[in-house]
Amino acid sequence: MTTKSTEVTIDGAKFQINGAPTYRGRSWKGHPVEGLLLNTRMVQGIFDDLNPETRDDWAYADTGSWDADRNTEEFIAAMPSWKAHGVLAFTINLQGGSPYGYSKQQPWINSAFTPEGALRDEYLDRLSRILRAADELGMVVIVGLFYFGQEKIFASEDAVRTAVHNAVTWLLETGHSNILLEINNECDILYQLPVLMPDGVHELIDIAKSVEKDGRRLLTGTSYGGGFIPKTNVVERSDFILIHGNGQDDPDLIRDMVRKTREVPGYRPMPILFNEDDHFDFDKDDNNFVAAVESYAGWGFFDYRMDGDGPDDGYQSVPVNWGISSPRKRGFFEKAKEIAGT
Repeated sequence: MTTKSTEVTIDGAKFQINGAPTYRGRSWKGHPVEGLLLNTRMVQGIFDDLNPETRDDWAYADTGSWDADRNTEEFIAAMPSWKAHGVLAFTINLQGGSPYGYSKQQPWINSAFTPEGALRDEYLDRLSRILRAADELGMVVIVGLFYFGQEKIFASEDAVRTAVHNAVTWLLETGHSNILLEINNECDILYQLPVLMPDGVHELIDIAKSVEKDGRRLLTGTSYGGGFIPKTNVVERSDFILIHGNGQDDPDLIRDMVRKTREVPGYRPMPILFNEDDHFDFDKDDNNFVAAVESYAGWGFFDYRMDGDGPDDGYQSVPVNWGISSPRKRGFFEKAKEIAGT
């Protein structure tokens, strides 16, 4: 149990922190920013590799070995700089993401869950430290549970259901109220178990929402791959809508996605945010970030590029440089600072 200092809630289409809308009173170039969540994909914050055959692939150059605790410590050390640029939220995932951004084969084992759906204490310890730091900073953590590259860890669909119940119970028991829950990253991409796919994932949303502690539950949704418009079964049950901009090379496609999402049967006033988009062009007048904000949707930076020289590697490339250390990163954070007015 912890003493909470940051609480995220939803009022219609607006996110609130401690009872006040985010970016209170802020507009940018005539477009309201109040109530949005500017965010970034930081899913490797508790990364580890339990496969001895691939673990050395993530070694730090200065030590020649991988260190999961060092990764989390450096993540936490960088968080104040993200917040100072107006970024109020980040996505982390209990099964991470591909260290190469996109991968056909994913032999590493990075999962906070056992095959039966129990939780691994070492992952929870690292996540607890991040949640506490975010709480103290006034930041929101979008906690994802599953990633398709690590679905292989589970023995069955029932193990996935157990994993949802266990994870949500643990998150509530931390006492933190700065958490939004993402059931799985891109439910329409490459999953094999029906309960993790678009036509079945609403069951996991229902399970998550059914878990309460002291009358409180987690605000819950799930995400889809780039360009995919949410389906009614998820829209009806979600507290907020997560969509992705990958593959959307024209900012007008982002605007179109937001418009179509609001037309899905079952939609009512609720927040829409992109928490993954691998498009940049932050120096241009129009880009995917700008298009999302103009459409009154939050936007999240997906920086997966691996250039091989350390500081320029992306936030999903392990070992991660969590600082604002490359032109891409600076471009995003400076644009976020401009939009947020910080």
